[in-house]
Amino acid sequence: MKATKMTKTISNSRLLLAAAALLLTATADGAAPGITGPTFNLTAQDAYLNQPDGQAVYSWGYGCNGAPAGFAPAAITNATCPTMQVPGPTLIVTEGATVTVNLRNGLPTAAGNTSILFPGFTVTATGGVTGLLTQEAGPGGTVTYSFPTAGMPGTHPYYSGTQGDLQVEMGLYGAVIVLPSSPPATCANGATHLTNLYGKSDYGTSHGIPGFPEQDFRLSTAAYDHPQSCYDREYLFQWAEMDSRIHKQALAQVTAKAGCTAGAVGCSLNVQTEPYHPAYFLINGRSMPDLMDPNYAAEYPHQPYNGNPHMHPGELTLIRTIGQGRWQHPFHEHANHVRILGRDGNLVLSPTSPATNLAGILMFNTDTTPGESFDGIFYFSGRGLNWDPFGHHPAATGAANPSATNQNPNPTDPLASLTCTPDANGYNTGVAAQTALNYYEWCQDHNKPVQVVPFGDVASGGPVTLPDPNVFTNGAWYGGTPYFGPDASLRASMAACDTTTNAGCTTLNPANTQANPASERGWAFMWHSHNEREITTNNVFPGGMLMMMLVDSREFAIDESM
Repeated sequence: MKATKMTKTISNSRLLLAAAALLLTATADGAAPGITGPTFNLTAQDAYLNQPDGQAVYSWGYGCNGAPAGFAPAAITNATCPTMQVPGPTLIVTEGATVTVNLRNGLPTAAGNTSILFPGFTVTATGGVTGLLTQEAGPGGTVTYSFPTAGMPGTHPYYSGTQGDLQVEMGLYGAVIVLPSSPPATCANGATHLTNLYGKSDYGTSHGIPGFPEQDFRLSTAAYDHPQSCYDREYLFQWAEMDSRIHKQALAQVTAKAGCTAGAVGCSLNVQTEPYHPAYFLINGRSMPDLMDPNYAAEYPHQPYNGNPHMHPGELTLIRTIGQGRWQHPFHEHANHVRILGRDGNLVLSPTSPATNLAGILMFNTDTTPGESFDGIFYFSGRGLNWDPFGHHPAATGAANPSATNQNPNPTDPLASLTCTPDANGYNTGVAAQTALNYYEWCQDHNKPVQVVPFGDVASGGPVTLPDPNVFTNGAWYGGTPYFGPDASLRASMAACDTTTNAGCTTLNPANTQANPASERGWAFMWHSHNEREITTNNVFPGGMLMMMLVDSREFAIDESM
């Protein structure tokens, strides 16, 4: 099993109070990486997928037949496209382009023909041989698929149309992302951007906040040609499962038939695909904790895409999801519901006037159905927690902490006394607020304490008694602080800390943090399948379809370039 740097983190299923410790990696990456076209030269080949239990599972997958035209997003680093990967390369094109995919069959001869289906598109296939569902490439042969993308923005699957019960199971699937040709101008303008935290105009502008500017890792500013489909961040999740018995049987037969002649008697596979008992549950070809390592990590040469979402409070995060396996997976995004924008590349619009309004439902579980894709928006602002998650203190501007047992270590700390001016919806927004770390704070909870007797200068008088962070430890990590940001974390955990000299400061880091950089502080929400078996790897927990959404305070620039 590969070495993975992990730390302890805390997540709560409802109100973020520290309740359970989970293993996390310490990197900040994500986005929806892929290759650009509109012409793609792919190959289907075999290789092994690394699993967190130490197993290397024989698989098939699509990959690049030569260097691709380009990689996206442009800001991402270390991008590669191997000759075999699972899932296959994400094909990124702009609406209106005609896509051409040239597929070479590099699978073992005994695997027979292979192909690609592009559901929802009008495909013209040339070359190869006629198959049951589409033209196929014989062993060593090629086939070409072409289709227009006009009127088809959104997220779409592609997968093998040949002996799907075996070839899709072995890993022959991927995604097509069609970007809107005319994203609404409001999506690129923070001043007029409807409910968005900030639009593209804010990227590259510091607003006076340490850690900014951030690079823009979006593929577009909107998911569709619709003013209500704006977003700030995006992630692609492809769900699948693997029955290792099928993969072992395929390997045994491929090995036994090595060197056979295509089409000859006995030169074909006869792999039993039922009964079906998957032991590996994958998101983007990896299982937890591997899926939280960086994109294009060297330890996963055939699994380049991760599943490690990050965001700042109030940002609109676009979730692109595809069910690529046999089973439906009930995915639960803790901390908020997901507003569905569209399914299979079709916006969900109101059936009544005005028919241009979006009508997608809010989902507690975003069920991932085999062969189906959806696009949805997730956001988290701290609204409704019933305490101030930024750790503000109404008396932190020169007066001592009113607590009899804890003196304010830094009574002039400006981050302890930020203001909150509600907009029409109750959030701290507006031009002036954009320079504040608590931009988009829910003002109804401003200055509202959560702790009875807090550590440091966080306001006292709340209903909760939290464990002493110097007692409730796990190595160099502890759980307990319910506050955002490094300053709030320090003020919440130290009674006599000189923030200038660090005298009297504890060396313990709050466990609901990521430590890259070392001062980073955020909240971790578990995102996972609600089928408990699917958050295991070979029946060992934790594993499988489990990841974390990390909500970082705005002073931390989220780096998705790795």
